[in-house]
Amino acid sequence: MSAVGKARIILNDLNAKVQAGDVEGGKSSLAQIKILMLDFPMGSEAYEIAASALEFGVLLSVADEDLDAFARNVSQLKSYYAVISAATTSSSSKKCHILGLNLMYLLVENRLSEFHAELELLTAEEASETHVSFPINLERQLMVGLYDEVLNAGKRVPDPSYDFFMDNLLQTVRDSIADCLEVSYKTMLIKDAASMMKFDSSEDLTEYIEECRDDWIVEGGVLCFQPPQIGSKATDIPSMKLMQQSLSYATELERIV
Repeated sequence: MSAVGKARIILNDLNAKVQAGDVEGGKSSLAQIKILMLDFPMGSEAYEIAASALEFGVLLSVADEDLDAFARNVSQLKSYYAVISAATTSSSSKKCHILGLNLMYLLVENRLSEFHAELELLTAEEASETHVSFPINLERQLMVGLYDEVLNAGKRVPDPSYDFFMDNLLQTVRDSIADCLEVSYKTMLIKDAASMMKFDSSEDLTEYIEECRDDWIVEGGVLCFQPPQIGSKATDIPSMKLMQQSLSYATELERIV
């Protein structure tokens, strides 16, 4: 049996494992197909099988929370997309899903230049598709500081595979809000801070403080961001970090214009 024939059989098995949530089994099947791909002949059938396998690879890497594997699979997949689109007008049903996930990845990694470069490659139809338009809208909201919209977007993801990236993005947004609170207030009620940071409860905020803001002091339901120096755990206002962040956004805006 040819390498393409063997790969097609394994591809069906890979599909079944992905649908069943068998990440380790799926990774094993994908590895087998990648070995067979080395002997693939030139032709649309071989390219389509390879693209389908790599699409499953992208989904597996998200389920496995493996960003390195995600980046490798997307990089390989883009080459096959380019070859297939040059040879035919049809495209994979998963293509927009994968493109959207890649935009989410670039957004979370703050690789905004690459994010906008990817946007230039999209067709109007692709850009308007739900999986792709979701990260595009997120990026616009982040650029103008609409953090409420970004935080609420976590409840409207187009597919569960987006949850991993949204969790990382929401953490980044909450960190940004926390930085602003530190600079703007000396004290604040915990319930008010929880509301501003879009936590469901004060307990969720307390857990965030324990994990990410151990310099914040909690006393009697009140947060102290900049307590007196004597006997406190206060740290300097992260002005340099905020300045660098602002300069980064300003640079990206200049490139876009």
